[in-house]
Amino acid sequence: MSKTTFAVIAAASAGAGAAITATMYSLRSQPELNTISTTTTTISSGGAPAPSAPIPIPAKQIFSPPSGQQPQTETAFSTSAPAALGRSGLVDPSGLFEYGFPGPVADIATRQALISSFDRRLRNPHWVVEHITPASLAQRDGDRKHSTFLEDEAVPEKFRAKLKDYFRSGYDRGHQVPAADAKWSQTAMDETFFLTNMCPQVGEGFNRDYWAHFEDFCRGLTKRYPSVRIVTGPLYLPKRDPADNKWYVRYEVIGNPPNVAVPTHFYKVIFAEESTPSGGKGNVAIGAFVLPNAPIPNEKPLADFEVPVEAVERASGLEFASKLAPQRRRRLCADTSCALVIRDYADRQKAFSKSPSPPPGGRR
Repeated sequence: MSKTTFAVIAAASAGAGAAITATMYSLRSQPELNTISTTTTTISSGGAPAPSAPIPIPAKQIFSPPSGQQPQTETAFSTSAPAALGRSGLVDPSGLFEYGFPGPVADIATRQALISSFDRRLRNPHWVVEHITPASLAQRDGDRKHSTFLEDEAVPEKFRAKLKDYFRSGYDRGHQVPAADAKWSQTAMDETFFLTNMCPQVGEGFNRDYWAHFEDFCRGLTKRYPSVRIVTGPLYLPKRDPADNKWYVRYEVIGNPPNVAVPTHFYKVIFAEESTPSGGKGNVAIGAFVLPNAPIPNEKPLADFEVPVEAVERASGLEFASKLAPQRRRRLCADTSCALVIRDYADRQKAFSKSPSPPPGGRR
C-alpha cells in the first residue's frame, strides 16, 4: 500500500522501525474549498493589530488573519476574540474577556540561530525552526563546553519546563535545533540550550545515536544545497491497544510533580533550497520524516521514516509549505540520497557531560 494513503509512519518498537501506527488518518486528497483560512497567529511583540471591539486583551494574545487575507464575515466562525458574537441582547459571552483571555498562547522566542514556539500545556516546543548554510557550518566560534542548560524565564513560571524535571528522569534533554548547527557564534550556541529548545528523548539508541546521525545528514545537505531550512518538533501519536483494538494516545510525563510530556515521536521537515544563476528563487527539495522516540538500529534506512508533508501536518496540526508553489517543489529523497553516515557519537557525548543528572542529552 502506498505511503501516501497514511497520515503518519510511526515505529511501534525498535524492531518494527517505521511501522505504520496511524492508519486512520487518511491522506486522500480532498477538494479545495474557497473559504477563508482560520489559521491563527499568536503575536508576541508590540504592534499587533487592534481587535474589532475594545476588549481588554493583551497584545500578545490577539489573533489576526494571515497577511493578505480578507477579514472574515460576521456570519463566519472567527478565530479572533469573539467580540461580535452573542450580541443578541440576551447574552454577551465576550464579557468574560474583561477578566483575561484564556488562550491558547504560544510563546514565540526569536534567537540568533533559531525561532521556537512553545506549548505551555505539554512544556515542549510546538516547533523550532533553523537555517544552515555552508558558511554558517564552516565558522567555528562556539564551543559547547562553555554552554549550560537553562530554563527559559520568558515563559511564565507555572508553564515552564524545569531543569529538575529532567533530573533522574532517564531521558536526555534533547535539542530540537542541535548545538552543532550553531557553532558560528558562542551566543547562538548558548541559546540552543534553553529548555524551550528541548524535549525528553531516549538517550541510548536514539538521541545519542540514530537521531544524531540524522542531524548530521541534515548538515551534509549543505554540500548539495546552498541553503537548508529545517523545522523540528515533537508528536504524540496514537497506538492501537491489542486488548480492545482501540486507538489511544499515551505518553509519560516527567518531573515531580509531573510537568513535562515525553513525546512518542519526533518530526523533521527539511527544505533544501536550490540557487539559480539569476539569483532568483529556485526549486525546493522537501523531505518530511517521523521517527519514534525509541532506540533505532543504526542500519535502519532513513528512507523508511520518510512520510508525506501532509502526514506531519495532520499529526501536528501545523502547516509547513502552504505558500510554496507546486512547480517549485521537489521530493528530497528523489533529488538526493537519503542515507545516513554512521558516526560514533555515544563515546564523544560522555566527554561533554557536565551534569549530575543521567543522560543530559549533551552530545550535540
